[in-house]
Amino acid sequence: MAAVWNDLDLLLDTPSSLTVTSNTRGTIKDKAGFKAAEDVLALQKAIEGLGTTEKTLVDILTGRSNAQRQLICKAYFDSTGRTLVDDLKGDTHGDFEDLLVALVTPAALYDCHEVIKATKGAGTTEDTLIEIFASRSNKQMKALSDAYLAETGRSMIHDLKSEVSGDYGKTLLILAEGKRNESMTVDQAKARADAKALYEAGEKKWGTDESKFIDILCSQSVPQLRQTLVEYKALSKKTLQESIESEMSGHLEDILVAIVKCVKSVPAYMAERLFKSMKGAGTSESILTRIMVSRSEIDMLDIRAEYKKLFGCSLYSALKSDTGGDYREALLKLCGADD
Repeated sequence: MAAVWNDLDLLLDTPSSLTVTSNTRGTIKDKAGFKAAEDVLALQKAIEGLGTTEKTLVDILTGRSNAQRQLICKAYFDSTGRTLVDDLKGDTHGDFEDLLVALVTPAALYDCHEVIKATKGAGTTEDTLIEIFASRSNKQMKALSDAYLAETGRSMIHDLKSEVSGDYGKTLLILAEGKRNESMTVDQAKARADAKALYEAGEKKWGTDESKFIDILCSQSVPQLRQTLVEYKALSKKTLQESIESEMSGHLEDILVAIVKCVKSVPAYMAERLFKSMKGAGTSESILTRIMVSRSEIDMLDIRAEYKKLFGCSLYSALKSDTGGDYREALLKLCGADD
């Protein structure tokens, strides 16, 4: 398991989900010959008929891109005077309902709802915030912030400030700004200097200078950080991830490790999250739903490949044996195929 995070050789030439803007690595694409009106009729029939025809709901909602689903939502409202979300909520339940509602929600608004859910009530769900904030590109972070403001009338950063604290909070707030450098050029001398600064702030020092880690990991571009990771290992004989794990603890350790993992490979990070959500007693469906929906048009093909590489079985087979019913059918459609 650890091996994937220690192998830095291929790092410098691999495209990153944090910087790539094409959706060629997704499993869900625009459906050719799409007609919103036809889909609306079929959905109405499936929902209003005697007993919901779940298969129709799954086929349509996992067989269209998110942009097409938004057109369906609009046409559905124009035709019935009701929102598709409300009708799905009234007609399905549990994890299946959550998944369908996630599918018909615009991506940025879905992230926004997940952030609100994670910060609401007693205790914040840190691992949700860490997963979202460490894996989203600047563009996605900006869209999330805009959606949050539109949804709540408040700035997301303002709300987060009252929820998080310490160095972990500081890191999360910097990520929330979505201002990571986007340059594709790598300054090797700077990478070497940063690696040395990190080494001196951590491994070499009695007591760790956390701010150095936060500063470098949250601001530099992905290609620059990848070079820094390579230089760090050459210098300290340990990976930066190993150093963070031995030097830090708690949520700060969790978020910095997540950032390092996402810099290396968002798909491998997501594959690992999926594996952990299914491992052991009980499946964490909320994580499963969020990753399968939010990555389906971005890098699901790469997540599948990493899953197979890391865990020796296909994501498809894991989903198949770990979930059931209509929920499973929908997840398998988002997964796309068995590797």
